[in-house]
Amino acid sequence: MVKEIIIGNVKIGADRPLVLVAGPCVMENEASTLRCAERLMTICNGVSVPLIFKASYDKANRTSVTSFRGPGLKEGLRILGKVQSALGVPVLSDIHSIEQVEPASEVLDVMQIPAFLCRQTDLVVAASKSGRVVNIKKGQFLAPWDMDNVVGKALSTGNDRIILTERGVSFGYNNLVSDMRSLPIMRGTGYPVIFDATHSVQLPGGQGGSSGGQREFVEYLARAAVATGIDGIFMEVHEDPDKALCDGPNSIKLDELPALLKKLKAIDAIVK
Repeated sequence: MVKEIIIGNVKIGADRPLVLVAGPCVMENEASTLRCAERLMTICNGVSVPLIFKASYDKANRTSVTSFRGPGLKEGLRILGKVQSALGVPVLSDIHSIEQVEPASEVLDVMQIPAFLCRQTDLVVAASKSGRVVNIKKGQFLAPWDMDNVVGKALSTGNDRIILTERGVSFGYNNLVSDMRSLPIMRGTGYPVIFDATHSVQLPGGQGGSSGGQREFVEYLARAAVATGIDGIFMEVHEDPDKALCDGPNSIKLDELPALLKKLKAIDAIVK
């Protein structure tokens, strides 16, 4: 049985119904972040799907030095704190260095280790020592069974509030592929597993100075992943993805989310 983890008013794992982790790739400004969070809450309440709001305050692993990175640590955490208090929704964001752990832990319900940093022992240990829930994204360069060692690093601190996320594996140049076998393999660790449906259709560096993506395939991968019995689905959403300042090509439009969630919820109910 996969461990149940409680995050505010959200319970994930232990074969509970599917949880959604969603939000814009990066906070573009306070108004749009709050607007997106409010819309997501309305959508999720309408279909009875628990929500964890996700938005990055700094995208430190962009293709180009000129890529939009977000408002930064201090301002970003302030905005996320506002989302948290105004809507009562748990919030998640990426951390990129040990120095960010302490201030981030004062606000975030879930600290996320980015895929590129999942093997950084000191960062995984520092985040886990905070006592917060830690969501570790599997690197594009790792096999699913390699995550056993990453889990071991987090558990060495005594913190067993761990979630794992699959976001595809590198497949040649500027491409990713999703192996659905990895989801039950990772769940074999005993911890909840989330499938990142939007980053899995990303084309890293595919536009030369930025990443491309194939958002038209998000639904198909999400449906396949939910059918394996996973615990949550991760999707980056935007009011107008074509105008998003980061990861627009692989983000889905907010207007399309309700219909997709209904399909995923139905599949989840059958499987569980």
